[in-house]
Amino acid sequence: MNETPAFPIAPRPFRGDSRAVDPGACFDWMRQGWAMFLAHPGIWLGSTVLLLVMLMAISIVPIFGQIAAHLLVPLFGAGMIQLCKHVAEETDPQIGDLFAGFRHNAGQLVMVGVLFALGVFGIAFLAFLLISGGILGAGISGRVGSFGIALGSVMLAGLLVMLLSIPVIMATWFAPALVLLHDMKPVDAMKASFAAGLQNWLPMLVFGIFLVVALFFAMLPLMLGLLLFMPVFSGAVYASYRDIFTEV
Repeated sequence: MNETPAFPIAPRPFRGDSRAVDPGACFDWMRQGWAMFLAHPGIWLGSTVLLLVMLMAISIVPIFGQIAAHLLVPLFGAGMIQLCKHVAEETDPQIGDLFAGFRHNAGQLVMVGVLFALGVFGIAFLAFLLISGGILGAGISGRVGSFGIALGSVMLAGLLVMLLSIPVIMATWFAPALVLLHDMKPVDAMKASFAAGLQNWLPMLVFGIFLVVALFFAMLPLMLGLLLFMPVFSGAVYASYRDIFTEV
C-alpha cells in the first residue's frame, strides 16, 4: 500500500548539474558584469576598496598572512556573489553583503579555501623542488651549460605551475556560489565546479584569457584599475554561474 507523501513536498536537492554554453557566451557574461557595476557603482567601489584594504592588511603578515588570504578568498568571493545576486534581483545591495560568507556556511567556505590553498601550495612546492634540483645540478656540473640547466628548470617549473593550476582554479571557480547559495558541501561544490568548467572549456578559456589581460592593465596605474576590474569580474562570474548551472 502506497503512503501519501507529506505536504509540502520537499524540493529535490540541488546537485550542481551544468550545461554546455556557446563559446561566445563569455562576452555576454562580461557585458552583464559591466551592467551590474553601472547599476550601483558606489556600492561596488566601496566594497572593493574595503576588500582590497583587508586583503592587503592580512597579506602583510609573513607566511601566515599569505595562507590566511588564500583561506579567506572563498569567503569574500561568496560576499561578492551575494552582492551580484541582490543587484540581479533588483533588491538593495549593501556593502555589508561582502561578509555574507562569514554569516552563512562560513565553515564550508573555509574548507573550500583549505582545499584551494593545499592545491596552490602543493603546486608551488613541486615547482620549488624542480627549480632547486636544476640549480643544484647546475652547481655540481660547474660547466658552461650549467646556466642553461638552471634556466631550463625555471621555465619548466613555470609551465608546470601554470598547467597544474588549471584544475585547481576550475574546481574553485564556482564553488563559493554553490556553497553559499545552494548549501552544497565543499567537495561536492568543487566537483560540480570542475565538471562545469570542463564541459565549457572553450568559453572558460576565452574568458580566462580576457581576464588575465584585463588584470594586467588594471595593475598598471598603481593598481587603481582593480576598483573597476573586481566588480566587473565578480558580475561576470555570477552571470556565468547563472548561465551554466541548469537549476538556478
